[in-house]
Amino acid sequence: MSAPTLSLARIRGMRMRALLLTGERGHALGEGPGGVGRVVEHMGAMQAQDVASGRWSLGVRLPGLTAADVDAAIDSGEVLRTWPMRGTMHLVPPRDAAWMTALMSSRPRAAAAARRAGLGLTDSDVARGAEALRDALAGRRLTRSACLEALDAAGIPPAGQRGYHVMVDAAQAGVVCVAGEQGKEQLFALLDEWAPDPHRPTRDEGLGILAARYVRSHGPVTERDLARWTGLPLRDCRAGIAVAGDAVTRVETEAGTMLVAPDALAAEAVDLDDLALPGFDELVLGYGDRTAQLDKEHEAAVVPGGNGVFRSTFVLGGRVVGTWRRTLRARSVSVEAHDIVGLGASERERCERALEPFGAFVGLPVTLGWA
Repeated sequence: MSAPTLSLARIRGMRMRALLLTGERGHALGEGPGGVGRVVEHMGAMQAQDVASGRWSLGVRLPGLTAADVDAAIDSGEVLRTWPMRGTMHLVPPRDAAWMTALMSSRPRAAAAARRAGLGLTDSDVARGAEALRDALAGRRLTRSACLEALDAAGIPPAGQRGYHVMVDAAQAGVVCVAGEQGKEQLFALLDEWAPDPHRPTRDEGLGILAARYVRSHGPVTERDLARWTGLPLRDCRAGIAVAGDAVTRVETEAGTMLVAPDALAAEAVDLDDLALPGFDELVLGYGDRTAQLDKEHEAAVVPGGNGVFRSTFVLGGRVVGTWRRTLRARSVSVEAHDIVGLGASERERCERALEPFGAFVGLPVTLGWA
């Protein structure tokens, strides 16, 4: 007898569990110190272009942690931020930063190089800028402003996004990374100093690790979901799936053939929590096809214009039902909520209760109003 076809509801539940968004959360990976690092390693990489969203993506998966706890983990080097994939900043395990960046940065670096003339930069400028940063950062961390000053002193005026372009390319080349914050400024360090014990898999091994981690932390998924998440060509993703071997299996679903970790198929279904997720969370960002958790007719409300901005969401029963925008004040958090599916009064109350963990995370009471 053939295996049953997975329903969209089963896909939704399995994805929530894989993403550490069920009642088990990240503590299922082990209690005690190091939870932030374990969550990031499980996820493979976590979008962190928006700092506040990146913090809460970790906080919602590690109940009881505060924003200060997450900041301390990042500042200590438990995880680091860099530009390993799709030209955007992510949190990654320190040992994996170098090989992940080398494996996935060729396309975004090539795209950025094509824009250099418009910024008044040459390839030589960018290479010289990387060496200036290497010299300035040797043995220490510097703020972004100080790094821009070092570029200026090296004859590369940083105005007009030139400095930012050089710094991102240096990160994608494996020279620098973001190593915590000082006030509201990013601190940069040399990658080989901030992560001195790098893992060095072969290219094929790296493709296999990426495939296994993505399927484990997001599955069920398609090959195209993996290609979109990594920014790699489909042929590389298929090669990675082959290398991953028994860590990945194919399964038939209502949405077609998908990939899943074998253990996930054997796991019992769990009740799904009501959640208030940050913008850029992997529940929405991590898939090319989000139909299981977000109706296509409502996608524009969450990703307006399809321009790469992902709004914070309310999730009930594994489905996105609304969006929210927070304003931090001195003594409270003000939240403006938007209903995108037509919620009843009890469902709106569930959304409001779902914000309570966020208030505890930032240490402030939350007031909510529906727009």
